Amino acid sequence: MKYLFNKFYSFFNTIEGKIAFYPTLFAFFGLILSLISLSLENTGISEWLTSIYDGFIIDSGDTARTILSYLTGGLISLMVFSFSMVMVLLNQASSNYSPRVLPGLISKKNHQYVLGIYLGTILYNIFITIAIKAPEDNNIRIPSFSIFISVLLTTLCLGAFIYFIHSISQAIQVNNILTNEYKKARKRLKSIIEIQKDEQELTFPNTDNWKSYKSQKTGYFQNVSIDNLKEICKEHKLQLSILPIKGSFIAENSDIIKVNKEIDDDLALKILSNFNFAQGEFVEDNYILGLKHITEIGIRAISPAVNDPSTTINTIDYLTDLLALRLLKKEDEIVRLENQQACIWLSSICFDELLYQIILPYRTYCKNDFSCIQKLLLMFSFLLQQKTANGNYHKAIREEAKNLYEDVKNTLQNSRDLERLEAIYRQIA
Repeated sequence: MKYLFNKFYSFFNTIEGKIAFYPTLFAFFGLILSLISLSLENTGISEWLTSIYDGFIIDSGDTARTILSYLTGGLISLMVFSFSMVMVLLNQASSNYSPRVLPGLISKKNHQYVLGIYLGTILYNIFITIAIKAPEDNNIRIPSFSIFISVLLTTLCLGAFIYFIHSISQAIQVNNILTNEYKKARKRLKSIIEIQKDEQELTFPNTDNWKSYKSQKTGYFQNVSIDNLKEICKEHKLQLSILPIKGSFIAENSDIIKVNKEIDDDLALKILSNFNFAQGEFVEDNYILGLKHITEIGIRAISPAVNDPSTTINTIDYLTDLLALRLLKKEDEIVRLENQQACIWLSSICFDELLYQIILPYRTYCKNDFSCIQKLLLMFSFLLQQKTANGNYHKAIREEAKNLYEDVKNTLQNSRDLERLEAIYRQIA
């Protein structure tokens, strides 16, 4: 039971980021609400409502249908207009910032809630309209209470529309995009550091002679159910090495895990079923993607098409804080059992490689803009003053500072800029 719960929880975390998840739930609730509302009509709730205020009485079935038809048609038009505007804004974000930020904007829960309210209300109105009997029926009963609820839900949709306009106009601003990416990456990174802080130093055995098993799917390695894998390791006395790094693309039939002993195909499939693949990328599961997105926004901003060095400097500020936090993370990510035995080794990108991949595009595209170069050098100086979980981290920082210094020195022509470059670099070297 615990295994199934963990697997379901992992699956839920995967589909929760899909744009259709919450709208589907709201649409289902709209259907259920219509059935409940129509059931309450048989208890005389409409008569009770009209006893409070007779303005709620609707005597004509045609009038009731007309009202509901107008409300439903208006909501459909409102929904189409809302998301036509979204497509325009997303196209602008893709052009000015980075296409990789689009999944985060599309899957934002608040926007999903608004779409869900629209769909749920539309379905509710449709089923209430169908439930109104034909005029020739002598026993016609107008569901006044249900129509009143429909009016209230439509009013809620109008409020959601106003909120949606405000939210999407805020979400599309580059400062808010950077802040959201930064917060998600920082939250994920801090959770990893907190886990490692309570762990003792663990060593993992050499895996060169271990048995490899291949992936049965193709996609981006998003996440893995660690709790389920721990249960499997405990039950079968296994040790696992997870080969790909989160966020990397996995092709079918490529090596994905190593096991300390040979296992049968059924157990291998059970282990592999705990790996979640996706066609997109989620910062909530992988902080490296947040660093990557921030970097891409900064590089796009410095390009001649956008020419916004101030945004590039802002991205360096966010990267400075995230890298300072990354200095506190240990290189190895090892999962242990209750008896402190190491059971799972997770592949992760080492700090020197991560720093190199982040600084490389800045070195390439920003070396002609000395304002950005100064900011990068000050970032290196700041990082060298921070505490680290590994003594080699400072060595990697100095190495990247040296690479940046050499590239920029060969590019700058102004003597004043060269003097400032030398002065700042001497503080690092």
